[in-house]
Amino acid sequence: MAEKHLEVAIAAGGTAGHINPALALAEELRDRGHHVRFFGQTAKLEGRLVPEAGFELVPVVVSGFDRSRPWTLATSLYRMRRAQSQIARLFSAEGAPDVAVGFGAYVEMALLNCCHRLGVPYVLHEQNSVPGLANKALAPHASRVCISVPAARAAFEREGRAAREVVLTGNPVRRSVVNASRDEGRAAFGVEPHETMLLVFGGSLGAAHINEGVGRLKRELLSREGLVVVHSTGADGFDETVSALALTPEEQIRWRVMPYISNMGQALAAADLVLSRAGASSIAEIAAVGVPSLLVPYPHATADHQTTNARFLVDAGAAELLADERIDAPEFASTLLGLLDDPGRRAAMREAALALAQSRAAASLADEVERAAGL
Repeated sequence: MAEKHLEVAIAAGGTAGHINPALALAEELRDRGHHVRFFGQTAKLEGRLVPEAGFELVPVVVSGFDRSRPWTLATSLYRMRRAQSQIARLFSAEGAPDVAVGFGAYVEMALLNCCHRLGVPYVLHEQNSVPGLANKALAPHASRVCISVPAARAAFEREGRAAREVVLTGNPVRRSVVNASRDEGRAAFGVEPHETMLLVFGGSLGAAHINEGVGRLKRELLSREGLVVVHSTGADGFDETVSALALTPEEQIRWRVMPYISNMGQALAAADLVLSRAGASSIAEIAAVGVPSLLVPYPHATADHQTTNARFLVDAGAAELLADERIDAPEFASTLLGLLDDPGRRAAMREAALALAQSRAAASLADEVERAAGL
């Protein structure tokens, strides 16, 4: 642990994909004796998740610019300037932080622009293979840019970041996921030690096609003795999926359908195979736990970044990749069922995932934050 205790400001918000890695870093920094304070919007997801994790959230009100509605630019700039003035007054009254960290959401711009003007070093973290607009805009003045997957390096170097300043740390994963045990997970989901568990999830965005595809394999899946399906449909697809599956009471014992999984760490630890989209947080958690996966990237993601995200695991031998359009082809069934029927292949994929050392990402990022602060 560093001898000096730092004051660290973190901006992360909007989606769990930004917030959960930030909370993972905050947990690591807190354990090292540093004090962490978040900056975000109370009406957004961070307004609930940050206080629940035991961290202070300083309210900041900003709004993005919608290119399809040019008149929103004036409001966006006004709120950004007001937020920066608010943060500057807070720092003047209470003292500026030693270092700040931004996780890519628009809300980070108010904090990090203010820090730059005050000479406070800041670190950026990019979760995706294709950097977002906020991180690209702030990269030129960052002490270092930390990336989750190697594919993001070239994009930042095109923005003028020197190669030595772009650091591959991985995407931080919260302790509740990293420390989850298989036995606890299986107990939580009622899965016996000898059973094979398929975990299916996609979130509320873009999960419908996965729900439909796996639902069509109901007969083939349930024909496999000892197979249990834990299926998170996303809130938007729950009722439709339940209706389409039409599970009998006996089938419901082996096919558990739910709109959302709150204890994802336990679910991943319990699973023998995951079928999911390829969002940055999902990729990080799958790798950290070391669970084999069949990844079906969301086809409408910006610059198809989920496919690039998935390549991180696929190229390491830890996952199989299937395009969304192939869900309706025989290839989907043959790939999924083939993995379920091949425990040797899954064991090799598990070892490959664990070899990526994704569980150390929070510590690696914390090291870079300390270095930026001069420790």
